[in-house]
Amino acid sequence: MTKKLPEALRPDADGVIGIPPAADADPHLRETPLSSDWILRGNFLHAKRDRVALPNGREATREYIRHPGAAVIVPLLDDGRVLIERQYRYPVGRVVLEFPAGKLDPQESPLRCAMRELVEETGYTAREWAYAGVMHNAIAYSDERIEIFFARGLIAGERQLDDGEFLDLLAVGEDELDRMVFDGRVTDAKTLTCLLWLQRWRAGAWPLDWMPAAEAASR
Repeated sequence: MTKKLPEALRPDADGVIGIPPAADADPHLRETPLSSDWILRGNFLHAKRDRVALPNGREATREYIRHPGAAVIVPLLDDGRVLIERQYRYPVGRVVLEFPAGKLDPQESPLRCAMRELVEETGYTAREWAYAGVMHNAIAYSDERIEIFFARGLIAGERQLDDGEFLDLLAVGEDELDRMVFDGRVTDAKTLTCLLWLQRWRAGAWPLDWMPAAEAASR
């Protein structure tokens, strides 16, 4: 695994106002936070409203959601198929097809989150893991980042679903998943991104660096 895993998002540090611009943010585009207030502090998500200075000297407000971060897994079966899930998602009021994923627990690394979620939601463990990259799925109103992992050499076991968690597990071929995207059955952003990664990896364009599960677990 040659790519460095970004650290999990941490709570707002004392004295830090809003979200400071990254060091490489172009000065003529960056927005500088002036003040920051909590709108909501929920059990899972938090919402904030910041006052920012714009590049032209004017001021504006930015409302956004703070998220602990998440990991998504592309589980590769030995026969070439992948595992996906059918799960009811309340905000859209429908059953959604998606790759296994879950949010980071406090102080949990993205890789450990991915390994945990794979077992909990599918019952499978993996002999090998690879880190693909990161996606931001709602940059206009959320700081959520989802780390993308691939898992292969799957070994079946018992699922460990959380209380109140209900989902179906499906094994589908890559071509079938592609058709599901084309005809609108798959609309989940992280799953679309993972399919792109999968197709580019299969084509030899985007390589993955695999590591044994025991080595991955020690990180």
